[in-house]
Amino acid sequence: MSASNSCCIIVLLFSCDPSLLSALAKDSAEKKVSAKEIVYREDVVYGRVAGAGLLADIAFPQSTQPLTAIISVHGGRWRGGHKRDRSTIDVKQWAGFGFFAMSIDYRLVGCTPAPACYQDMQCAIRYVHAHAKELNVDPKRIFLIGQSAGGHMVSLAATMGDGPFRRTGGWERASNDFRAVISVAANYELTTLSWGKIWTPKSGNAIQARKLASPVNHVKKTSKPILILHADNDRSVPIANALMMVEALQKAGAAHKFHRYPKAGHMGITPEVIKRALEFIKEQSSK
Repeated sequence: MSASNSCCIIVLLFSCDPSLLSALAKDSAEKKVSAKEIVYREDVVYGRVAGAGLLADIAFPQSTQPLTAIISVHGGRWRGGHKRDRSTIDVKQWAGFGFFAMSIDYRLVGCTPAPACYQDMQCAIRYVHAHAKELNVDPKRIFLIGQSAGGHMVSLAATMGDGPFRRTGGWERASNDFRAVISVAANYELTTLSWGKIWTPKSGNAIQARKLASPVNHVKKTSKPILILHADNDRSVPIANALMMVEALQKAGAAHKFHRYPKAGHMGITPEVIKRALEFIKEQSSK
């Protein structure tokens, strides 16, 4: 079995030393840049729905070369969280690694029922494509990273794409393609998850809607490459949920990697996660 579709299980007992991140970034294809060279913008409108703006924070280094992009999708069970919490990347840090970095807010289910949050994430991908030249982004090197509910959505994008959901928010004719995803402490099968019932559309059969929104049900050999990071003692999303996804990826021969941790809990965007994400992006960018 080739490395591209093998399952790599790595059990780590200790946290990653944050000092390793700088070394890894320098050793990657991305160039480490100083803070004074970084452009940072808050509350950029990446889409509009019914007149309301969808907001993101972005950061990027000044560069003459097109940048690799990373879009971060926060967790919070689709009903909480925001673009600057611990479930997201620090966009300025990632700009320092040499990326165009974007962290998005999306409509929460308490405001607008599912699948609005997923449609907003798809809008963010299209926004980057539609503004690739302006933002100095290489459209062939766009990566997604999400934690918990955000990991669910980026994994759904990797396996289902648009699906039956109409495009909203703008840039409807732009591409929504991307290179690969990093999924952290995510849920992949909604009907067996204790909080999966939060994904309830305004109308129709809720159980069928949750099956449709379960990434595990859409895995195929051509799914986008995915990096899964999950802990055995995750009390929000049991490890069995992640193992179900890993098994589906293995059976389909889909490109993936799996890092399993015994006692990392419901993982956020930790130094260990950043280290593994940078490794994965470097591997995928070289293909």
